[in-house]
Amino acid sequence: MYQQKLHQQINSTLPKSGIDISGKDNSFYARFIANADAIQSLYKTIYGDNEKSNEYFKQLLQTILNAHITRPASLKQRDDTKDEHWFLSNQITGMSLYVDRFCGNLQNLVDKIDYFKKLGVNFLHLMPVFESPQGESDGGYAVSDFRKVDERFGSLEDLKNLQKKMSDENMYLMIDIVLNHTSQKHEWAEKAKQGDKKYQHYYYMYDDRLVPDAFEQDMPEIFPEKAPGSFTYVHDCDKWVMTVFHDYQWDLNYTNPEVLLEMLENIFFYANLGVDILRIDAPAFIWKQIGTTCQNLPQAHTLLRLIKQCVLVAAPGMALLGEAIVAPAAIMKYFGTDEYTAKECDVAYNATHMALQWDALATGNIKVMLAAQHEILKKPFGTTWISYTRCHDDIGLGYDDYMIEQAGFNAYEHRRFLKEYYSGNYYSSPSTGALFSVNPKTQDARISGSLASLCGLEKALSEKNDHAIEISIGKIIMMQAHSFFIGGIPMLFYGDEVGYTNDYSYLNDPGKSYDNRWMHRPIINWEKNKNIDVEGTVEKNVFSATQKLISIRKKLSVVADLKNLTWLTPHNIHVAAYLRAYDTKKLYCIFNFSEHTSYLTWYAFKEHGKSPEKLYDHWQEKNITVGRDNEYLILEPYGFCLLET
Repeated sequence: MYQQKLHQQINSTLPKSGIDISGKDNSFYARFIANADAIQSLYKTIYGDNEKSNEYFKQLLQTILNAHITRPASLKQRDDTKDEHWFLSNQITGMSLYVDRFCGNLQNLVDKIDYFKKLGVNFLHLMPVFESPQGESDGGYAVSDFRKVDERFGSLEDLKNLQKKMSDENMYLMIDIVLNHTSQKHEWAEKAKQGDKKYQHYYYMYDDRLVPDAFEQDMPEIFPEKAPGSFTYVHDCDKWVMTVFHDYQWDLNYTNPEVLLEMLENIFFYANLGVDILRIDAPAFIWKQIGTTCQNLPQAHTLLRLIKQCVLVAAPGMALLGEAIVAPAAIMKYFGTDEYTAKECDVAYNATHMALQWDALATGNIKVMLAAQHEILKKPFGTTWISYTRCHDDIGLGYDDYMIEQAGFNAYEHRRFLKEYYSGNYYSSPSTGALFSVNPKTQDARISGSLASLCGLEKALSEKNDHAIEISIGKIIMMQAHSFFIGGIPMLFYGDEVGYTNDYSYLNDPGKSYDNRWMHRPIINWEKNKNIDVEGTVEKNVFSATQKLISIRKKLSVVADLKNLTWLTPHNIHVAAYLRAYDTKKLYCIFNFSEHTSYLTWYAFKEHGKSPEKLYDHWQEKNITVGRDNEYLILEPYGFCLLET
């Protein structure tokens, strides 16, 4: 709704700014006016009762203006050339990596661009590169300076140079911003320790345990083993501070509008470095309220929507990813609801389906996978997933109990089986993973381990079992293919493209030994990676297959995320089958999660529109004639087909 006074308020910020509203800055000005009402409404929903609300709102408008003024011309040009929903494209394939463990530093990463191009990867997610204290970094998620690249990785100039080289090669960049907390060694925290009231109000700090105890009545423990409770006593200032994750990570207090303004400036700092997707870490936690779990609260969504509207004005080419690893129904809210549907976060992790793949691989049964799809399919058009098989984090079994029970299993026993299977404690399991963050009260736990080790490659190699090696590689490729074609941006985790097994060197590092997730965050041996060109090696087999999957995906526009996924009737409980269809194009994606040969009736291909007579399998590169309803498509153990009409 147009508001003349708001329009005038925006105009009052423009003098002396050099903004040319009828010329080069016209599109920015038009976006500013068009989104101003939403920005004001969202802001007042959160901060309308603050005694300095109007003053802070003026600062918010000025922050947006400053972000546009300082945005490099090359990025403004890139904004103009990007489609509104550029991130839905089938042309994008990503890789997530730790710079130091992948190749040492940012300068070396520039030299690896040819490696990414050879594989087909054109989108990089750099795990946190900004300054964090050694020994208290949480893998970089305890940030002590949001604008200084940690010297372990190089400098800010090195990051800018990498972004430029990537842009020249039409590659995309994603980095993290940790909105929920800072390191206890951040400048704000240090000033709070020294007694500065302004910065103490940047955090949840209290003189005694009265308020912390009230909070903790309903707050679940995130890391009950190594970081019990949600508050830490600070000797320096004789106060208690909220520390939801670790005692060295202080939660920011967004009830204070100054915190929002500070962090919005950091968001625009990243935008103006040329970041294409900004990954917002742990957005579910950014609003806290006594009497709640302090997760997924409505105010958190309001804040994310406000941030999105501001970014749309000043940096429209940058998409936002909400790293909310929550239950299937809850994740949908991070895309936005009601009038903000598809106007909150543009991208989210399909963590539910990632975990469901591992469920199906362990059981050889797709019933639980299918029981969850009614929630996953609610994702609105114009948004997309990060689709993945493994990432830097553990595997949480975050789907709901009713989904397991709907598939005919006892939820508790089923989860226990999965934990035993992937930790290698089930009698027939080939996996060599480990349980992470075991809750001694509930026995809840997550799973650590590399893609290859969880698929059995580590055990097969140690036993020098050629057949088991072949089977494990088949699992690796089938799991990746299933992620690649289901919709969203496929995201490889570094090392998986060449079949890296668990790296146990983390046990020798006191800063990492307490966290077994480091076993699936390997240090890359580039001599080993040269085997991608040596016939018969594991590295060659896995790399070539991954390369082929990426190439196939880029050829098929039907797999762009156009909300065009349909699950086929489960005629065989071992076979996951879905259809990607758009206009006249159809692609049937068929995956056998069983260790045995499986048979799928040809009738499955005749339930959605005109029955095909012939299909082309892009994976096996051959034509297939569709048989009669009493005949079958035959799938080898862990085999798959990508069948186009």
